[in-house]
Amino acid sequence: MGVRPLRIVLTGATGFIGSRVAAELLRDAAQPHVRVVGRSAPHQLIAAGAEWAEADLTRPHTLRGVCTDADVLLHLASRVSGDPEQCAAVNTDGSAHLMAEAARGGVARVTYLSTAAVYGHGPHRGADVAEAEPAPVSAASSTRLAAEQYALNAGGTVLRPGLVLGEGDRWVVPALAELRRRVPARWASGAARLSLVAVEDLARLIARTALAPRPLPRGVHHASHPEPVLARDLMDVLADHHVLPPTPADDWPWPRCLERLAATPGRISPRQFALLAQDNWFRSDSIWRLTGTAPGPSPLERVGGWAPWYREHLSRTPPAQ
Repeated sequence: MGVRPLRIVLTGATGFIGSRVAAELLRDAAQPHVRVVGRSAPHQLIAAGAEWAEADLTRPHTLRGVCTDADVLLHLASRVSGDPEQCAAVNTDGSAHLMAEAARGGVARVTYLSTAAVYGHGPHRGADVAEAEPAPVSAASSTRLAAEQYALNAGGTVLRPGLVLGEGDRWVVPALAELRRRVPARWASGAARLSLVAVEDLARLIARTALAPRPLPRGVHHASHPEPVLARDLMDVLADHHVLPPTPADDWPWPRCLERLAATPGRISPRQFALLAQDNWFRSDSIWRLTGTAPGPSPLERVGGWAPWYREHLSRTPPAQ
């Protein structure tokens, strides 16, 4: 009799990060059984061999049994915008109910995908988890921070990535494109250091937390590439691949940048601008070492492969008003 394949429950499988994790799991040589939990059938994943369990994080009764006979729970679903009640319903309450189901199902290994946004206002300059104090400033990040505790209570691993880049990114590079229009200069010499991670590499890391021979110790980890990237290098590489226009010659100090932002209407707030243009990096080497996973090349080396998608996406995105 053969060994039963690993049974993995995955939420958020149709999202930017979760879809990459699902693909990573379904092509793994160990052929784990993947049960995708969500509101609508992910036909492409079902065709690739996944099982679908219809459920909604905001309706606890629908979660009953989703973790039955499972070995691993990868909880990647979250609400990243909305009012406090909407965010709490998905991120906090939904996670609490899901972790209760994991306990009922006897799940031995839990990974929860959080965000480095739980630290709130920066600058952040290379702190490890033990040295960084969460201070969330949005409903999304505060409720995701609350959800972390439910995962930790289940003995789980919490991952806090920084800025995630790659095909499907509708936040980081689109925000940079808007900011380049609104603040047409190099921002404070572009000297800010940023924690970035390629979505492909983050997906490999998350999958490894499920597939590693032994569960990871309970705890929280930063989950970006270990080497921070200078903001000017990111902008220059995006310009080199014609994703953004060439970097202007003018170099404005940060107060002038904020003044120009305030004078030019758009979607990106000063706080969001600071996330992209001031120091926002965290020590992130421990999780790669614990999982035995190579972090891969710098995200900047992957921009050329993503550039066609970014150019096409930005061509369809109307300028911020």
